[in-house]
Amino acid sequence: MPELTPGLSAEFEHIVTDTDTASHWGSGALAVFSTPALVGLMESAAVIALRGHLAPGQTTVGGHIDVHHLAATPVGVTVRARAELVAIQGRKLVFKIQAWDEAELIGNADHDRFVIDEGKFMAKVEGKKR
Repeated sequence: MPELTPGLSAEFEHIVTDTDTASHWGSGALAVFSTPALVGLMESAAVIALRGHLAPGQTTVGGHIDVHHLAATPVGVTVRARAELVAIQGRKLVFKIQAWDEAELIGNADHDRFVIDEGKFMAKVEGKKR
């Protein structure tokens, strides 16, 4: 049986492209790594940290993220996020995440994910179509 324990961690790297920019996302006018893309990078690191540690039929969904975007990053530069599971509170998983570009720390976040039964969750979501 898979086991979740504080201390699980993972990193995720990505090269910034035009579709990651604030001007593309509409979150600003500049062609720099956007806050929405930073959130995605950070969530990806958290999801990767959980691979192989959930029971069959389980997955996680993001429930809260408190992000501080600290520095701008241009297109073509590699960004990296590291997520660490720091607490387990029932179904709630609490992560601390940091992100860097090739020059400096660009962000940090507190992120909560929730363990869910994928089938039940999707049945509820599909029920919204009625």
